[in-house]
Amino acid sequence: MRKQTRWMAYLSIVAMLVGSLQSVQAQPVTYRIDPVHSFIIFRVKHLNTGFAYGRFNTFSGTIVVDEKNPANSSIELEIDANSIDTGNSQRDDHLRSPDFFSARQFPKITFKSTRVRKINNTTVEVQGDLTMRGVTRPITARVTYTGKGRNQRGQEIIGFETTFTIRRSQFNINYGLNGGLADEVRVTFAVEGIRQ
Repeated sequence: MRKQTRWMAYLSIVAMLVGSLQSVQAQPVTYRIDPVHSFIIFRVKHLNTGFAYGRFNTFSGTIVVDEKNPANSSIELEIDANSIDTGNSQRDDHLRSPDFFSARQFPKITFKSTRVRKINNTTVEVQGDLTMRGVTRPITARVTYTGKGRNQRGQEIIGFETTFTIRRSQFNINYGLNGGLADEVRVTFAVEGIRQ
């Protein structure tokens, strides 16, 4: 009888520990975007011939992941428009000018999610507001989970990637639309986040 009582007490403690662990794991987790291991890359067609590529070098943001209820997940991103980099300083200066990003007047490009919907175990659909050059437009992107691990410091990290297309004319970036540069711009965002 005493052995059975001890056994029941043991099972009760194990159940409490498992329940506590599940409760902790079920909580939303916040990750800070690691700019060293994340990339924002874009491409646009030039003279209806080849593709020109570029990137933004300076950005920050957070990703909230709720594995139990993905609808509670979210992302916020802020990009320094002045950090645009196409590998040519003269072209980069032109892109910072009022012909394109008007980066002095509008130094930040931002994205804030408004809805996250689970597609399958590795993909979610993210809707949100993209603000660029003072104009805010809704966009939708499918985001793929690419992995989870630990960095050299032992911190938990998580990875995601998405590729989507925007029309720059919707953000009043109209330079070159007469055939010099395409309206459609493909954007790829590959991110690693560090758990906070």
